[in-house]
Order: sequence, then structure tokens, then C-alpha cells
Amino acid sequence: MAAEKNGRDGGVQSLQRAFELLEHLADTGGEASLSELATLSGLPMPTIHRLIRTLVDLGYVRQNTNRRYALGARLIRLGENASMQFGSWARPLLAELVDEVGETANLAVLERDEVVYVAQVPSKHSMRMFTEVGRRLLPHGTGVGKAMLAHLPSEDVTALLARTGMPSYTEHTFTDQDALLLELAKIAQQGYALDEAEQELGVRCVAVAVPGAPVPAAVSVSGPSGRLTMEAVERIAPVVQRIATSLGSTLSKDGVTV
Repeated sequence: MAAEKNGRDGGVQSLQRAFELLEHLADTGGEASLSELATLSGLPMPTIHRLIRTLVDLGYVRQNTNRRYALGARLIRLGENASMQFGSWARPLLAELVDEVGETANLAVLERDEVVYVAQVPSKHSMRMFTEVGRRLLPHGTGVGKAMLAHLPSEDVTALLARTGMPSYTEHTFTDQDALLLELAKIAQQGYALDEAEQELGVRCVAVAVPGAPVPAAVSVSGPSGRLTMEAVERIAPVVQRIATSLGSTLSKDGVTV
């Protein structure tokens, strides 16, 4: 019985270490050497090598031609399905948000340096904003992206921007890193982000990061700038903050993971 118990514990420990290695790979931007993983994890090199070889064989890790290891393609399906399920689960709160403010509500997560829209509840207006669920955009040019970046360490933000660049979606998109970092500090202080026609001309967006989410996530309300005026923003922002907080509290209470 003792041997069986030790075997089970060893299997659980190996499983935990394997997932930790995947998270370490993600934290390094998706690629690392065995020695870097050993430093990050504190595990001995033989253990690292054994776990990585298993993950490679399963397709969750791949070895590049430079002999460094990267996250494997098999993780994509798992991540996308988990994100979509998260979106489905959050739709009632988005519907509540639409009922209160009258504009389209969105939920997005940060995945592999990109904003991914995982849920949307449209407004009842004939002229309304529509963002396809599953659409991917770079975070610097979206309200939800800026809301999430504002809650990340500045070194993580600068590393992300170095990987993605800062192309413009419109003439209003932030394309200067220092200017964006100042904007992110303002967002962190005021508690919400604004997209002022930065992703699409004529559109304004109010976005709030979801506190306590297992991955960076944000809720937003978007609509035509002529209807979603700055006066309307003052009324809508606290509602978006309340819904984001409710979503985060429910995640923490129920132990929901993405």
C-alpha cells in the first residue's frame, strides 16, 4: 500500500512539475533552454530533461532547430476551447451589462501576446458595434488590451511590445512606447481604459480589467462615439467596473479556471 501511495504521489508531483514547466515557458515568452528552465524551476537537470521529453512526445512542447524548447501546437486547441468556455460562462453578466448601459458588451483575454475576444452580447440599437468572437488584435490598440496591460508589471509590458511592435490601426493608435506607458499608468489610477477610435474610427470603448482572473481578462462596452459620449462614459464606467468585479469575485469563489 505504501509503495502504491508513493507511486501516486510521484505521479501527481510529476504532473505538477510538468505544468509548472509549461508556465515557465509561457513566462519566458514561449521559448527557453533546458538550463534556463532549470534555473526558473529549481529542478535538477535530469528531471527537467525527462519531463520535457515527455511533453515533446505528447506535442505540448516542441524543440526548435536552435535546440531551445517552445510551447507546442497541441496547447492551442486546449487554450482556445478553455477561453470560449470562459466566454460562455460569463455571458449572463455581459447581458446584465448590456441591459444597464444599452451598448454592446465584450469579454476578452490576453493570449500569446494578443487580445482574443471570447464573448460578446450585442446592444439592441440598430447601429451597434460588432466584434467577432475569436478575433485577435494586438493589445496596445484596444481598450481591453490597455486595461489588461495596465495591471501587468512594466517590464512584462515592454517585453511584450518588443515582441509585437506597435503598428497603428488608425491615426489615433498609440505607436510610441513611452506615451503608452504613461497612458497605462493613468488607466491603473482611474480604474478603466478608453479606446478613443484607436482600433476603429468612430468607435469609443470603456474597458475594465477583471480582478483575480486566472489569466489577464477585461470587460468592455463599445459603441459609436456620437452616442457613447464622454458624459455617457462617466455614467457607464462605474457599471463596467461593477460587472468586472462581480466576474472576478465569482471566479475566485467558484474556483473557475481558464
